[in-house]
Amino acid sequence: LADARLPPDENVLALGEALQRLEHEDPELQEVVDRMFFGGQTAAEAAADLGVSSRTVERRWRFARAWLHEALGGGEERI
Repeated sequence: LADARLPPDENVLALGEALQRLEHEDPELQEVVDRMFFGGQTAAEAAADLGVSSRTVERRWRFARAWLHEALGGGEERI
């Protein structure tokens, strides 16, 4: 997710700002990011905690990753 064009400190700041925007726009997506990226949970674990299906978590995870990639100025490369 990091932009190689920015220094590491600016990457962290940009990611933090993007995560705040995501939380404001869609708290459910942010919750999935928190659990899977920062918490290390699997889709099944996150689904059980959130009371949704694994497929729902996987769908939200894919969408959140794409949203963050776009928010961070991502191009064509795969996340």
